Amino acid sequence: MRFPRNGGRIDQEAVTEQIGEAVRLGVNYFDTAYVYGGSEAALGEALNRLDCRDKVYIADKLPQYLIKSRAGTERCFQEQLSRLKTDHIDFYLMHMLTDLAAWNKLCDLGIREWIAEKKASGAIGRIGFSFHGDTAAFLELLNAYDWDFCQIQYNYLDENTQAGRRGLEAAAAKGIPVIIMEPLRGGRLITGLSAEARKLVAESGRSAAGWGLRWLWDQPGVTVVLSGMNSLEMIRDNAAEADAAHPGCMTPQEHAFVEKMRADLQASMRVGCTGCAYCQPCPAGVDIPGVFASYNRMATEGRHAKMQYLLTTGLRRKGTGASQCVGCGKCEQHCPQHLPIRSLLKDAARELEGPLYKAARLGVRAFKLW
Repeated sequence: MRFPRNGGRIDQEAVTEQIGEAVRLGVNYFDTAYVYGGSEAALGEALNRLDCRDKVYIADKLPQYLIKSRAGTERCFQEQLSRLKTDHIDFYLMHMLTDLAAWNKLCDLGIREWIAEKKASGAIGRIGFSFHGDTAAFLELLNAYDWDFCQIQYNYLDENTQAGRRGLEAAAAKGIPVIIMEPLRGGRLITGLSAEARKLVAESGRSAAGWGLRWLWDQPGVTVVLSGMNSLEMIRDNAAEADAAHPGCMTPQEHAFVEKMRADLQASMRVGCTGCAYCQPCPAGVDIPGVFASYNRMATEGRHAKMQYLLTTGLRRKGTGASQCVGCGKCEQHCPQHLPIRSLLKDAARELEGPLYKAARLGVRAFKLW
């Protein structure tokens, strides 16, 4: 999802270099999805150039929310194989299941039979699902099928939301491996820390990302962590943390340190947005993740956050600011965090779009007319 980009396009040279370094350091699980624009093709090309397809596992996802028939499932899967330059996908997920009804819809379309055929032929190795919903719904899904693995959003800020610790431990009790996504909350566990907290992290001898990852590796139910690395520095740091961590590795003092980080983040956070962009594209053109990122930065960056908001949403021919929301609610139907986006956008507009912003927008419109 977070491959490096250059001019808006995935930087294939950088991707290949980074995957090569990751493989060298022992990383062997790569997660992509049909809707991660260009990601499948970039991953397939990198593995082909590096000649290391047989050394790694590929995890990919069926966009179940787009599927209307069994034939549609097959067309999507064949397109994914082509993009990835492979004849099989090791770990295949039903993407973003939110409740039992979504799974039952797929079952009505023959997904169980289709999965059985693909596993029998070797085209799919293991089957699982990625989840965004509440704990009760997760537990229902967990028991609805003989899953080989599952994938949940989990980090020290989300310990008791979505599937949460209860879901993690329930899956582990059934012997189902758990893949962790958003382990750093889309980078929030790093960039969202106050200046005081960043100082404590610097003095600790471990990176902010390292603390978040160590908290996960400490738990025996965690099987794989998808940390969203997109630089050589991140890859090396994350791999070093994984090498040094194991279940039960954290001391009481280390747990107390993470609690300080959690409290610091909760004190400044206004919107629990991870930047996943499932709410996009907005019919009215609002850059919802961008708006919320600026809104969350207000607590620690003040005027700078307002200026960044102006630069990223206001000084464009087609503005993307919060006040453009028309209240259609489409975004809320797709938000994994179940945020009241329309209401939050109104709050963000009141705080971020002051006289300077409004004057700038008038100027941009006047220039456009001229």
